[in-house]
Amino acid sequence: MNTSQCPCCGQRNQCAQAESATPVSECWCFGAAIDPAVLDSLSPEQRNRACLCPRCAQGLPPSTTPPAAD
Repeated sequence: MNTSQCPCCGQRNQCAQAESATPVSECWCFGAAIDPAVLDSLSPEQRNRACLCPRCAQGLPPSTTPPAAD
C-alpha cells in the first residue's frame, strides 16, 4: 500500500508524515476531524495504513474542494 495515497479515492493524501523519512511535528492530519462514516467504509486492511486526503477525511464528495486550512 502506498502510504502517500488516500485509501478512499487514491489521490495524494498530502500527509507530511507519509512523505518524510523522518518524524514530523506538524501535519494537517494530526488535528483533523475525521468523518466516522468514512472510517467505517474502509476495509480492515485499509485502516491505520495511510491517511485519508483532506476531502475524504471531511466526507466531502469527490468534486468538492475542501476549505483552505488556516
